[in-house]
Amino acid sequence: MSQPVASTRIPLSVLELAPVSAGSDAAAALGDATELAVRADRCGYARFWVAEHHGSDTFMASATAVILAHLANHTRRIRLGSGGVMLPNHAPLMVAEYYGTLATLYGDRIDLGLGRAPGTDPVTASALRRGTGELDTFAQDATWLVALLGDPDSGPFAGKLPVRALPGEGTGVPLWMLGSSLGGASVAAHLGLPFAFASHFAPKELVNALAYYREHFDATAATAQVDRPTVMAGVNVVCAPTDEEADLLATTARALTESIRLGRRGPLQPPDPAALRNIGGPIEPLLGIDGLPVPRAIGTPERVVCQLEAFAAAHQLDEMIVSTYLWSPVLRRRSYELLAGAWGLPGR
Repeated sequence: MSQPVASTRIPLSVLELAPVSAGSDAAAALGDATELAVRADRCGYARFWVAEHHGSDTFMASATAVILAHLANHTRRIRLGSGGVMLPNHAPLMVAEYYGTLATLYGDRIDLGLGRAPGTDPVTASALRRGTGELDTFAQDATWLVALLGDPDSGPFAGKLPVRALPGEGTGVPLWMLGSSLGGASVAAHLGLPFAFASHFAPKELVNALAYYREHFDATAATAQVDRPTVMAGVNVVCAPTDEEADLLATTARALTESIRLGRRGPLQPPDPAALRNIGGPIEPLLGIDGLPVPRAIGTPERVVCQLEAFAAAHQLDEMIVSTYLWSPVLRRRSYELLAGAWGLPGR
């Protein structure tokens, strides 16, 4: 990516899946996620989101609300949320109760990101899902959530709900619509919700989805929570003191992507010098599930900042959410700390 003319130091957030490293276990992965949230809070990241996954030997983020409650007890400032809750797996009333409880306990620090993918393999999905994830149903469930978490005595849904989310009603937990296609963009636009695009693993529809969302955004919708189109997008990041070390560390993410593509399950593997030799260097693109190169920023803090600024400027983003997959939890935390310092986040 070329360096943009002007700086675009928009807020940065963290996407976490509680990955297990080879030689470690689930308890350690959740402990590492907790320590990362503490560091992200201190470094000045805007949000720390946990993505729902099921039946995975790699990611331990199946019970997002439980994890977020634990993280809230260990952090002070950073917003915590789902990135996201896979809504077809859950009844909206239960989601409203869970996240309404979080907001009741921890105040205005909770976000509710919503997705419609299963977050797992087909067999596990069939055991989890209460719905199909069709757009109409998904939009209805999202509308239902806005209503359940809103003010029961005023607004467009006052007096119209047959049930109540207790605790939950009146908390106004902010909703974000997640997506990797025009479907998610359409729901976000017509409901007037902020939109987070999963470009970190499925970039194919990024340009078209953002264009549709911005063109069709309806700030007058009864469900609207922002007054203008608001966009976040995901980027894969590996930050290290040298480009050479960053390229080596990034072989872990490359191996993870390949294993997911081949339907394999397993923990994060240590960095592999042979992987760089086999491809003739670090220039081979990292491909997403749609076969296209995913946005990534790998290198020294200065290089990573340049790449992120270019991506933010190219897509006129309001915020970026970054994910880092490294075998060493210590080096993963270091990557986030180096990026925070180079980006100029307001750390404590």
